[in-house]
Amino acid sequence: MEAVGEDVAGAHDETRWALVTTEFWAMLLGIAVLLIAAAASDSFDDNRAWTLITVIVAAYVLSRGIAKAGTGHAPFLRRGRRV
Repeated sequence: MEAVGEDVAGAHDETRWALVTTEFWAMLLGIAVLLIAAAASDSFDDNRAWTLITVIVAAYVLSRGIAKAGTGHAPFLRRGRRV
């Protein structure tokens, strides 16, 4: 019965392209804010800024991985067969 539904509605991948997600733009904004704060502040040094940027990027990559792991995302499968 599922195959009939896919024939009618088409297979749907719920995960979105990274550039269209709010998390991506929030990550870029957070990185920009950290870089500006590091440049403007005397007490906020470069090492701490780059460490925080690394943590932000790692958290973003991990969240994207978890989001894709929760779906049946298979980029090279079409109707159960490899393309």
